[in-house]
Amino acid sequence: MKQKQLVAQAIVDATEGQLSLDEVMSKIEVPKTYDLGDYAFPTFILAKLYHKAPQQIAPELVEKISGDAFDKVQAVGPYVNFFIDKKAFSHNILNQILDQKEAFGQQDLGHGGNVPIDMSSPNIAKPMSMGHLRSTVIGNSLAELLKKANYNPIKINHLGDWGTQFGKLIEAYKLWGSEEEVRQDPINTLLKYYVHFHQVDEEHPELDDEARAWFKKLEDGDKEATELWQWFRDESLKFFKSIYAKLGIEFDSYNGESFYNDKMDEIVSILEDKNLLQESRGAEIVDLEKYGLNPALIKKTDGTTLYITRDLAAALYRFRTYDFVKSLYVVGNEQTNHFKQLKAVLKEMGYDWSDDIHHIQFGLITSGGKKLSTRKGNIILLEDVLNDAVDLAKKQIAEKNPDLPNKDQVAEEVGVGAVIFHDLKNDRLNNFDFNLEEVVRFEGETGPYVQYSHARAMSILRKAGQIDLENADIAGLQDEGSWEVVRQLANFPAMIKRAVEEYEPSVIAKYAIQLSKSFNKYYAHTKVLTDDAEKNSRLAMVASVAAVLKESLRLLGVKAPDEM
Repeated sequence: MKQKQLVAQAIVDATEGQLSLDEVMSKIEVPKTYDLGDYAFPTFILAKLYHKAPQQIAPELVEKISGDAFDKVQAVGPYVNFFIDKKAFSHNILNQILDQKEAFGQQDLGHGGNVPIDMSSPNIAKPMSMGHLRSTVIGNSLAELLKKANYNPIKINHLGDWGTQFGKLIEAYKLWGSEEEVRQDPINTLLKYYVHFHQVDEEHPELDDEARAWFKKLEDGDKEATELWQWFRDESLKFFKSIYAKLGIEFDSYNGESFYNDKMDEIVSILEDKNLLQESRGAEIVDLEKYGLNPALIKKTDGTTLYITRDLAAALYRFRTYDFVKSLYVVGNEQTNHFKQLKAVLKEMGYDWSDDIHHIQFGLITSGGKKLSTRKGNIILLEDVLNDAVDLAKKQIAEKNPDLPNKDQVAEEVGVGAVIFHDLKNDRLNNFDFNLEEVVRFEGETGPYVQYSHARAMSILRKAGQIDLENADIAGLQDEGSWEVVRQLANFPAMIKRAVEEYEPSVIAKYAIQLSKSFNKYYAHTKVLTDDAEKNSRLAMVASVAAVLKESLRLLGVKAPDEM
């Protein structure tokens, strides 16, 4: 940012203060190719002021700009292009990274404010599928990014442990279930019952009435219904935690939908007191016509509650508990309307903090172009995918580096990291098809490629031996190969800021891929360990790349092995 300000100030001085620093800063561009410089200022903004064509203004400005701070300043058509002092710039950036290490890129955007993140949220009594991956890893990466920007993220696993599906599951268990079978293999057995219920239900819709009756019993505290529900929940949570451990993800809260059972009456009372509840065909709704939305259904005709009732209670509880500066819900695109209704009802209730609630949407993972569905039994189990990814990583490590110590640990970090990275390199709003063999490749735009680039940098540093780079003379570099790398290193803080502001981890994943490509291109054409005056500067750049790649991967929830 300092270099950009230097460029902007040069333009302000050349125009004799007729443009403000902020105006110029907002117009400065980064050219697409290095031969056009590091920064460019388009002079169109000055055409009316000077009553001249932009291509006439550019060379006149160049004449007024002192070249002391820059390698070169030149006019190209209507642009003033700045080539900054590579040696001085690289000296500053490399020393900054060596000094700050993993703290490089840290910034105070959040001033310590609390940000609850509703994420992952699998349904009890169902295995975690690939469909749960996106919410889990996007939410975790956002938490790391927010922490880097001095927010205080609070990761909440809002378990799907309530609702009519439990009536269906209890009914299925009562009809076809066996306690012994459930105890032997809880999750897969309960899933089998749930899928079977929906298959039979198509020909016997009366089962839905029985399921609704069981859920009503559960809401009313019926002993048998409650005991079955608690059993299903406990077994599921044990299984979920084993998957989270594999992904390296922890939560601050597992308060699911059931946690808000005793908090919904207050919501209904507030809605009644504010005359917001209306009766419609025996159900109770909030009219949201003025927001261009369908009515929010608060209670069904049989008196049972819905998702939105519990989400209203959860939103109010989180605001009172955390006094949040923003509250994030990492939930798929298909729930867009639900969150619009949630915010609108909260607004009607008089809660202006509803403006600080953000739905962090994401697209689908498909398999062979088809959507995954638990109800139809068309699912890919997340546990299986992670295990298969680790096995694929083991095979490639055995081929490339059979003598690698701690092979199993590295394979785990590479395999699991590959799955996480592949998800996060995709823009979160996009759908993508999942092909495991492509995901775990060591070449191409993959997690293992970035991890390998980090390991390569570490290998160079090991070969260099014990060099105290923090106290060495780092003069800086100015060759074209290193300049591409240095520019990208310097851009890391801006990438973090953008990822936080856009709630978009793919910004960091794509950045890590580009930095890896530039570093590998540099390594292919440069003998880093040659003993000459620039050796320490080259090693400082290698160490900086290793540090920034490792931190980039950490922000995505991916490990960075030192050897691969």
